[in-house]
Amino acid sequence: MSTTAPGFRVSAFRVGWYGGAQAALVWRSGRVAGHRQDRPHLVVPTRTVQASGWQRSLKVSTDGWPEGAYLLRLDAENGHQRYVPLVVRSTAAAGRTLIMHAPATWQAYNQWGGYSLYAGRDGSYAHRSLAVSFDRPYDGSGAEKFLVYERALVVLAERLGIPLAYTTGIDVHLAPNVLRGAHAAVALGHDEYWTPEQRRHVTAARDAGTNLAFLGANTCFRRVRLEGAGGSGGGAAGQAGTPGVGGTAGFSGAGAGRAGTQGDQVRTVVCYKTDFHADPYLAKHPTMATTDFRARPAADPESSMTGVLYEGFPTDAAFVVEQADHWLFAGTGVRKGQSFAHLVGVEYDRVQPGSPPPGPTEILAHSPLVCQGRHSHSDAAYYTVPSGAGVFASGTMRWVEGLMAGTREDGRDHGMSAATARFVTRTTENLLRAFAGGPAAHSHPAPRDNVATLYP
Repeated sequence: MSTTAPGFRVSAFRVGWYGGAQAALVWRSGRVAGHRQDRPHLVVPTRTVQASGWQRSLKVSTDGWPEGAYLLRLDAENGHQRYVPLVVRSTAAAGRTLIMHAPATWQAYNQWGGYSLYAGRDGSYAHRSLAVSFDRPYDGSGAEKFLVYERALVVLAERLGIPLAYTTGIDVHLAPNVLRGAHAAVALGHDEYWTPEQRRHVTAARDAGTNLAFLGANTCFRRVRLEGAGGSGGGAAGQAGTPGVGGTAGFSGAGAGRAGTQGDQVRTVVCYKTDFHADPYLAKHPTMATTDFRARPAADPESSMTGVLYEGFPTDAAFVVEQADHWLFAGTGVRKGQSFAHLVGVEYDRVQPGSPPPGPTEILAHSPLVCQGRHSHSDAAYYTVPSGAGVFASGTMRWVEGLMAGTREDGRDHGMSAATARFVTRTTENLLRAFAGGPAAHSHPAPRDNVATLYP
């Protein structure tokens, strides 16, 4: 930790229901002397900010901590606070619903040190990072992506009491055995950056009967490579599956990894985007361009897994119910054409008939919108595959935020109402309970394919 305060303390909170408290204190440190660390280092070729030279401030043992999603709260003696998001991973998820957190996306947007995969120190896209390092803190509160796009779903799932397991997208890449026998796997509100290995493992789980839920938009849009601390140009880390280690901390303030395995090598997320041709890795791996999955070379649109395609940003529109009698909407009281203001945004997905999912698809919500002057729709969709697995995609990045609508818990409700929160909450409860029971097609009605009707 780097601080100008004379000292600080760390408190670890496990996120969950806890009778409405939504978190429980599991550990607290003693006083730790404050110290200002060295300036970060910039790896010039890829404009990668690293604080890898920082000295450890304290070591935290997670022995005995229940698997789950955690926030470490740092309290400085001068009154300042920051969070560190951390996942204590499950070694297996057989018979359980696996929640997949998205630290690759957290890191992609992390502007700490002046650089992210979106902008450089001058704010321009041209001077953005081409690779970003886990060897640095997160900016802002330290946990903005987790708080906005993930926390509320964890609280709801724990309140339902369904069997849960926890992991991260990077751990699915490294150790896909965690998916074996899972009844469901859940991607959260903003999970944009995936490796091809992660995508392949999740798709294989679907084809073996694991239900999939995509509770955001823009999911699995960018193809990334994972590397060690040296950054871009070296070999990709963790290509082979590695065994899980129970009770280990998945992610700390600066980094990611699994002690004693190939996970130690994963320090960098590489994504050249439109400059993929400049990536030296391509010389020996011509199909591994770190750009959009749908882009050449090796185009592979994400809809073959998610059922929908990312289309645009930004938008703000109402979520409009299309199939009011679908089992997912049971108990919500909705009717066809009923809308929920501001629930669609800020990015959105839609069903694209030219890039169809692999099974019959029912569009459950068909929401008209305007994005950068273009008229289009956002679609919430459901499809099934021969294994019996059901796949749901919300079509909007605000679905998890919708669970908090009207509460202003994180100051990001976008004007959504308490009625929207009730609708999203009940629909998500129906989804999680159904998916927790095993392949959804074995116990729930098949999709009524209406794509041709809505997109003639």
